[in-house]
Amino acid sequence: MEHPLLDWLMSRHVVVQALLAGMFTWAVTALGAALVFFTKRFNQKLMDGMLGLAAGVMIAASYWSLLAPAIEMSEGDWKPAAIGFLLGGGFLYLIDKILPHLHIGKELKDAEGLQTHWQRAVLLMLAITLHNIPEGLAVGVAFGSSAHIADAELSRKLFFGAVALAIGIGLQNFPEGLAVAMPLRREGMGRLKAFWYGQISAIVEPVAAVLGAWAVMSMAAVLPYALAFAAGAMLFVVVEELIPESQRNGYSDFATGGALLGFTVMMVLDVALG
Repeated sequence: MEHPLLDWLMSRHVVVQALLAGMFTWAVTALGAALVFFTKRFNQKLMDGMLGLAAGVMIAASYWSLLAPAIEMSEGDWKPAAIGFLLGGGFLYLIDKILPHLHIGKELKDAEGLQTHWQRAVLLMLAITLHNIPEGLAVGVAFGSSAHIADAELSRKLFFGAVALAIGIGLQNFPEGLAVAMPLRREGMGRLKAFWYGQISAIVEPVAAVLGAWAVMSMAAVLPYALAFAAGAMLFVVVEELIPESQRNGYSDFATGGALLGFTVMMVLDVALG
């Protein structure tokens, strides 16, 4: 099947590919945050389902778009994928302990990381930014890996896997933008300011995507480790934040259904595009 737009994207430099993909994921976050211009409230059951969807997408993306290619590049050797995966999770754990942030639904006294007197809005934004670092990194690493493979068929497969990853992350970014902006709007913050905090949390994604693509282009030998590193970082976010948050308000069955749907959507995207 012909993909004119994707063929055009494939012809661009890998850093441009990563930048455009990162801008797309940021734009979807902004779209979710933009709902504050229309309402102060959002159905909690639907929000929990969307958070579950985001978790499912990230779990599937971690395997289909990152871990599986890492193992394939290593010709079945499990060690690069295992080492990279654990390093990615460990890296996010350290950032989680250092960066001041406040998870959705928590009181200001429950802020994590180093002690600070920053405002609640800033701490909420930093919590979502913490999610977006591995997502942007994963997109950049995925595109960068496709440019370093001599096998044309595998390179094309990795490219379409990177596209699927960017689309999947974009889909799950919608509730993240909303999850920052809507609580601030409910607390009386102006629409424009609440939107600003909601969308700015994802501006790190195009930056991380470009850095990820540049890094793997400069160090081709670490490709399997880099892909698995991004997967481990993403899984840390899912288990640490998205799943607990989606189950917190009494809509666990709906959130679990969302996770299954998200996993299926990401799997279908990866297989269909790949």
